[in-house]
Parts: sequence; structure tokens; C-alpha cells
Amino acid sequence: MTPREDPASRRTAAIVFAVGVSCALHIGKLPVAIPVLRDALQLTLVQAGFLLSLVQLAGMTLGLAVGLMADRLGPRRVMLIGLVLLGLGSALGAVAPGIEVLLVSRVVEGVGFLLAVLPAPGLLRRRVLHAPTLSRALGWWGAYMPLGTALALLLGGALIGQIGWRWVWLALSLMSLASVVLLARSVAPEKMSAAKGAEAWGPRLRKTLKAPGPWWVALAFFLYSGQWLAVIGFLPSIYAQAGYTAAAVGGFSALAAGINMVGNIGAGRLLARGVRPGVLLASGFCAMGLGSVITFAAAGHPVAQYLAVLVFSGVGGLIPGTLFGLAVVLAPGEDTVSTTVGWMQQFSALGQFIGPPLVAWVATLAGGWQSTWWVTGASSVLGLLLAGRLQAAWHQRGGV
Repeated sequence: MTPREDPASRRTAAIVFAVGVSCALHIGKLPVAIPVLRDALQLTLVQAGFLLSLVQLAGMTLGLAVGLMADRLGPRRVMLIGLVLLGLGSALGAVAPGIEVLLVSRVVEGVGFLLAVLPAPGLLRRRVLHAPTLSRALGWWGAYMPLGTALALLLGGALIGQIGWRWVWLALSLMSLASVVLLARSVAPEKMSAAKGAEAWGPRLRKTLKAPGPWWVALAFFLYSGQWLAVIGFLPSIYAQAGYTAAAVGGFSALAAGINMVGNIGAGRLLARGVRPGVLLASGFCAMGLGSVITFAAAGHPVAQYLAVLVFSGVGGLIPGTLFGLAVVLAPGEDTVSTTVGWMQQFSALGQFIGPPLVAWVATLAGGWQSTWWVTGASSVLGLLLAGRLQAAWHQRGGV
């Protein structure tokens, strides 16, 4: 018998989502700060690309390990550790005397971010027992990143202009530490039942990595995440170079990031209505490929370029929303869902680590952004090929 919905479950879901959004602010705070950092710290474009991507270093190396650790220690405990590290990393960045320390601070933030967000779906599964509430909570969880990024892009430029980037970094550090208190007081501690999970981690890991499904899902997320962060991450710099005001840059960038939520949430509803995942993935990669070509190659047509960015991000949001659903189905067993999500997280972070510096390198060689669509376009073509593979795998596992 399915438990009835209760206010505590809804409150837990809302708190976990709010914590995720607060974590995503640390990702979104950097793009609007890059023009200021380039002046203040003599940042090169390639260094800016690494600042954008270094926060993903932990994710691309530790995703599986964190998933296994969350199973052993409990997701709440791991999330609290992550929030503390996220706050400390942002505080270190606030006092950074130069680019070297700022780069180190982003690595610390990356570790904290991974620990804080990767266990969240597991925590929701354990604490939200009412199935419809859990489904809605997981659907909204897929939107925590675009919402947090959009808020940072919308408000970050104005705040940096008023109080300076260092005070913004410090404010976000305090927000993360406040999230520690909120989560600790609002969600009861877990009972330690680590022995079973600790004994089973080896077989669970081997079973996951031997199955093709987790690899296809992870590779598709790699191709999506790298180009999304490259385009959205450098959008403020592109518009700033074009002479737009800080307020306009923040508004344009925030809408471009926030509209990604539409695709994320829409993917879950469309899958529930029977739309094939391969169709959703193909639609998303086609939109991203076409959108990036127009964005980077159609110089002199700002309206068309911005509309292309909105299509790129909005329709592209179908991809992560679909892949989260596929990860649950294509995991080789019920006991490998978290491990599969961790593997997918590693490849997502790897894409976000490689994408921005690669696009920045191409832009530097070409003397402008006009040739960088080759990188994003190639990613979309490969994504289309993977969409077919994933649809076939979905069908083999009993999907329509």
C-alpha cells in the first residue's frame, strides 16, 4: 500500500531542492564575473575557460566514489560535508590574491558541489515515501541547475557592480553554511546501515561498468553538458564584448540558462505520455546543433543569434531530463541505479571540464567566436548517433 502524502515529505522535497539551487549559484556566479576578473586579475580567455570548468574536476573523477560513499554513510551526511566544503571554497576564492589561488578555490568548490548534489536523489527516495510526490520532486530536481544558474546570471552582474566580486563570493559562502544548518535541522539523521552497502560495492560497480546502458547514457550526457556550459558560460563575455550593458547581459544570460528548465521538466511529462526517449534526445541534439551554428556563425544578426540561443538551451533541456529517466531504466539492476547516476555524473562533469576551454581555444585561434560552432556541432552529430543506440537499448529493456 502506497503511503499517503504528508506535509513532511513535501517540506523535505522543497528543502532539498532549495539546497540544490543554492549550490548551483556557485556554478552560475562565475560567467558574469569573468569580464571583471579579466580586468582585476589579468585573466586570459583560456584561463577563464578553466575557471568555468575546474569546478567539474571532482565530478569527472569522483562521481562513482561519491555515489558509493553516499550509500555507505547516508546521503544526508555526505550532503552536509559537501555544503561545508562548498562554503569554504567560496570563502577561499573571496580572499584569493591571484589567479592561482582562485583556481584552487574552484577545485574545492567542485568537490563540495559534487558531495552536496549527487546524493540528493537518493535522499529524496529515502525520505519522500508518497510516490506521486517523489515523482514531482525528482522532476523538479532536474531543474535545480538551470534555475540556480539563471538566478546567478540575472542578479550576479548587478551585485558585482554594487559590492564587488569578492563580497559576492563571501555572501555565497555564508549561504552554503546556512544551508548546512537548514538541512541538518530539517532532515533527521539516518540510521547507520552501512555494512550491507559496503559489502556489495565491488559487485555493484563491476555490474554497472560491464553493462552497455550506463556507458551510452554517460556518453550522451558528456556530449550535452560540454557544449551547454561552453555556450551559456561564455554568453556574458560575448555580449559584453558586443557593447551591451551589464544589466542587459545579465538578463539575456539568465533567460538563456533558465529556459533550460522547460526542456528538463517537459521531458519527464512527455516520457510519461509515451513519447520515445530516442525522439526526445534527437530533437534536443538537433536543436543544440542548429542553435549553436546560428549563435556563433551569424555575426551581425543579434536577434537571430539570441533566438538561436534560446532554442539551443530550451529544447536542449530535453536531453538531461530524458537521460535521468533512461539511467533508471538502463541500470543493470535495482541495486545499481545510484552507481549508474554517479557514472553519468562523471561524464557530465568531464564534458563541462573539456567544453569551455576547447571552445575558448578555438575562439583564440580563429580570432573570434565565428568558428567555434564546429565544436558544438560535432557534439550534436555524435549525440544523434547515441540517441539511436539509447532508443534501441530502451526497447530491449521493455520500453515502447
